Amino acid sequence: MEWNDIYDENRRLTGRVHQRGTPWNPGEFGVVVCVWVYDGRGHLLLTRRAKEKSFAGTWENSGGAVKAGENSRQAIARELFEETGIRAEPEEFEFLDTDRDRNMFYDHYCLCRRIRLKDVVLLPGETDGVMWASFGKIHWMIRSGKICKIIAHQFLRQEKALRVRNMPKFRF
Repeated sequence: MEWNDIYDENRRLTGRVHQRGTPWNPGEFGVVVCVWVYDGRGHLLLTRRAKEKSFAGTWENSGGAVKAGENSRQAIARELFEETGIRAEPEEFEFLDTDRDRNMFYDHYCLCRRIRLKDVVLLPGETDGVMWASFGKIHWMIRSGKICKIIAHQFLRQEKALRVRNMPKFRF
């Protein structure tokens, strides 16, 4: 059983908790974190959602819900490790932005890591594939429905910020 802290519409902790998988009441909010791992050479790390999950077989970035007692940065470090085996300290993640829907705040981060695909450790029941994808390939995957629609929308909103961070630095 997993519990999440409940926030108000101004993202202040209410002191109450919510059981994951149950409906949120009006005016209650949780926090979800997402991270784009990039290699500094123009590629983003994508994982494929396992067949047991919603949106099975679609590609996404790593992320998940913030557990009760965690802050956003602690949660993204935990989620990335759980889903890929990639370790990073909470302060290593670069904050991109936050947005909100009916009952959730979404914190978006990025992290530069050069890691071999064979070193990625997938979490059974969560992920069953991994790849490095160029920006062009991600656009093709969005057009062909291979990336989860929610993640596609997020990518398109953050693409410019990701490109600035993820292009090779040339020395003259």
